[in-house]
Amino acid sequence: MKLCIIFPPLPFGWTPVAPPILEYLAALTRQADPSIEIQLISGSATPEAYKSVECDLAAISILTPTAVSGYNIADSLRARGIKVVFGGMHASAMPEEAKTHGDAVVIGEAESCWPRVLKDFRAGTLQSFYRGEQLELTGMPTPLYGMLKNNHQFRIVNTSRGCPFNCTFCSVKPFFGAKIRFRPIEDVVRDVAAIPEKMYEIGDENIWWSSETKRAIELFTALKGSPKKYMAFGSLGPVLAPEGSRMLNAARESGLLSVWVGWDAISEHSLKAYKANGKIGVDRERAVRTLKDHGIDVSLFYMLGSREDTFDDFKRAIEVADRLGVSMHPSLVVPYPGTVLSREYEPYIYKDLGWEYYNGSYALFDHPDPMMTPELREEHFYISLLEQLSLPRVLRHMMKVPMAGFPYAHILSLMSQLPVRKGVKIAFEQWKANRESVRAKRQR
Repeated sequence: MKLCIIFPPLPFGWTPVAPPILEYLAALTRQADPSIEIQLISGSATPEAYKSVECDLAAISILTPTAVSGYNIADSLRARGIKVVFGGMHASAMPEEAKTHGDAVVIGEAESCWPRVLKDFRAGTLQSFYRGEQLELTGMPTPLYGMLKNNHQFRIVNTSRGCPFNCTFCSVKPFFGAKIRFRPIEDVVRDVAAIPEKMYEIGDENIWWSSETKRAIELFTALKGSPKKYMAFGSLGPVLAPEGSRMLNAARESGLLSVWVGWDAISEHSLKAYKANGKIGVDRERAVRTLKDHGIDVSLFYMLGSREDTFDDFKRAIEVADRLGVSMHPSLVVPYPGTVLSREYEPYIYKDLGWEYYNGSYALFDHPDPMMTPELREEHFYISLLEQLSLPRVLRHMMKVPMAGFPYAHILSLMSQLPVRKGVKIAFEQWKANRESVRAKRQR
């Protein structure tokens, strides 16, 4: 039996981060049935590779912005007689939709049901839907790191799942649940040792939690002996906690170079509207400075153009980046299916804009201020983003990266911003070319 695992192309081209589902699902498959022949396709690196695939079963993992391309790939494969099973966050949020393009859909996490999917396929009894359970994270296999080629320079390690916060825009809690489930620390250390590259990424929603600083310190202490460096995602609340300084020192000594923080919104008003202020803590600017004081670089992710935002928020973003000496990575607000925000914004969403527009660069809903037209929101977004990713600013930020991480953190700063800069330029050209057709869809 031949299995092809496919991650469809991301909207704006290749990324140095290997899609984690590919090598992990390959490991789950090897664990369930070592006789299966496996092929991996990263669509961003090899967008046409699926056309020459020869397999019995294709597993396609889709996010919302990759759903349309994933469906197109599936339709092409099924026309050739290849069975298709969908998984991923979008398929879990929209299983009936995904089923119209596939033979089966895995809803939720794969560990509990993937062996059954493979067994049923072999027996010719493939079911339409499989619902994965949220299991404890023990006995998870190490991803088959290095199996995916195409010059991907970063692998992802996961140490936990779940999120207790109630941010309205986020898909993590609906998908992984409110309970934080941790992997055994020795399993994490084992996976890090298996990564062939010198740098990697911890891909958790949050590397440290306010109620679990002891666990974070234990993890960092265990990773301290590794020669490899890494980047991670983290919230700001725990940074100023009583154990915060000890935790940050342990994180830096474990090889943490850079933390990507959810700033979420420029204004406090929008932050509260998202119900995201709980994870931010008491003083988010002081928390950012504290991270930098401990030798850890910071990149802030945030959204623009919500129904509460104004054009002043677009302008203030650049001022925040300059004042804090950090890189800023905005997107326009996306009401992903299955989220609270999607339900709140449902009456205002432009219904004729398909999933391919849910990539963070299009205004997807009406705004109560008639001056905040969708086209102007998009234009202001690009003006702000291109200013922040201008080459002088990228280089200036690199010079402000803490010297404790030299030279890896400085290299990482360039590697995390220059591909984004390239992708933004591609997106901007696409936006200009499609502006009239998108306007027509909004007016239907």
